Amino acid sequence: MIYDVVIIGSGPAGISASLYTARANLKTIIISKKEGALIKAGEVENYYGFSKPIDSLELLDNGYKQAGNLGVEIIEDEVVNIGFDGNYVITGKQNVISAKSVVIATGTNRAAPNIKGLVELEGKGVGYCAVCDGFFYKQKDVAVLGFADYALHEASELVNIVKKVTILTNGQEPKVKFPDNMNIITKKVKQIVGVEHVSKVIFDDDSEIDVEAVFVAYGTAGSVDLAKKIGANVANNKIVVDDNMMTSLPGLYAAGDCVGGMLQIAKAVYEGAKASTSIIKYIRTLNQK
Repeated sequence: MIYDVVIIGSGPAGISASLYTARANLKTIIISKKEGALIKAGEVENYYGFSKPIDSLELLDNGYKQAGNLGVEIIEDEVVNIGFDGNYVITGKQNVISAKSVVIATGTNRAAPNIKGLVELEGKGVGYCAVCDGFFYKQKDVAVLGFADYALHEASELVNIVKKVTILTNGQEPKVKFPDNMNIITKKVKQIVGVEHVSKVIFDDDSEIDVEAVFVAYGTAGSVDLAKKIGANVANNKIVVDDNMMTSLPGLYAAGDCVGGMLQIAKAVYEGAKASTSIIKYIRTLNQK
């Protein structure tokens, strides 16, 4: 089945988008880990229409029910990749789904590993997409920075291309079973070293390994990670969108905290609605061709 719209994220932006696409009779599915900033918010006191504070979990649950009542399909999964084969292909831990359009609404990463060289060497050996860039490191030693399913997915893409894959957990205990042919180092990473290109990784105990690339797959794939994988423009750790919430790629949209600005429910709901009205026009144009 090919969906009209896949929405990644079930917070205010994602749910808001689904309400409009469902009412326009577009086949819509939401993929969600059911995690996000709103879950941790506690009571919400500054949202229109509530004379008294409302518990954030109750607000989220109301959104799920509202979308479900309109026939929106909601599944729980962790998205690890977005690709394109004529349609967008969204790969999760448990599902692979095709769609004509996608909305990234997974919020923003509020924490990232603070490792010297990580930002400075982006595009010079520090990468975010094993499928996209693995070929350039054929029969070379590379590392994957991560410790969970996202890292396992990226490492599995690399293992049949490169010479050796080393998993760098940066002090975290691995949350998944990595294959025996992958070296695992659990020490904290101090620095990624390189001049024109990545050459080595140094750890807190000053030990080091030689690698020619570091693929970042830390924790779960965030909004910017997913955008980078498919080649959408990002800047200052935010997804770049136009006035209609479309990214630099036709049919790929983003809304909510991941595009920057005020980290507020009201803004996320508006942007979800804005993205969806643009998607409705986009899908109808596609269907006329």
